Amino acid sequence: MKTTVEIHDVLLERAKHRAKETGQPLRAVIEDGLRQLLAKPLPKTKYKMKDLSYGNPNDPDPMQNLTWEEIRDIIYEGR
Repeated sequence: MKTTVEIHDVLLERAKHRAKETGQPLRAVIEDGLRQLLAKPLPKTKYKMKDLSYGNPNDPDPMQNLTWEEIRDIIYEGR
């Protein structure tokens, strides 16, 4: 199957160099790289951010009864 992809210039030059060194066509070098990548298992865990929450989540929301204007004033206070 034919397809068009954009490859970073430096990476493409390295792939062409490898193809020339091994006597393979560029297509074979690229296909081999894809096969190697796709043969690797995906990581089992995804990145999890640390909980940097502040305060107790069960405490009442101190801004619950404020208007938007009051919240805006707090945000820009001291600027």
